[in-house]
Amino acid sequence: MAFFRSKLKTDLTELVRACQRQDSRAQVVFYDRYKGKLLGICVRYAKTVAEAEDIFQEGIMKIFSKIGEISNPESIDSWVKTIMIRHAIDYYNQVTRKENLSSSYENVEMEWQVDDHSAVLHRMDVEILLETINELPDGYRIVVNLYFIDGYKHFEIARMLGIMEATSRSQLARGRNLLFKLLEQKGIKQHEIL
Repeated sequence: MAFFRSKLKTDLTELVRACQRQDSRAQVVFYDRYKGKLLGICVRYAKTVAEAEDIFQEGIMKIFSKIGEISNPESIDSWVKTIMIRHAIDYYNQVTRKENLSSSYENVEMEWQVDDHSAVLHRMDVEILLETINELPDGYRIVVNLYFIDGYKHFEIARMLGIMEATSRSQLARGRNLLFKLLEQKGIKQHEIL
């Protein structure tokens, strides 16, 4: 079994090295390898599928332009994901962020008292959860995605979005509460996901 894993690492290393040499066939293979996952990331951060596709196309170009910086090809998966998330956030900051991070949902009261929110979110149907997260206002949606889905800490989120750490925490709390409220409106009750 170890033989197959080392072969996979060798193939991935060879693929990255070929992309660094700007081999067009390797770039097509690379593109096909990551398209689904990266487009999925973009959909979570975009308002529409068309916007997600734009973010993806710009992000993949950024990845190909920076692939020469990779010295450890085995880390390419996490590097590619990080580049795409940061590009989606940059896109949001430059293009989409004309609205305030706050919204009319600011006064949503905390009705769900759950200590381990990430465990609750992990037990839910992924499709329903992502669909509901996409219904959140931009500020909440971005922070909920970064924190719960991608695992960033508040100081990292604050730095990426150009906000205070306290704002990140506040947006997460409000976004989480609104998320649970929206899920409840869809008929998903607290006792069903606990």
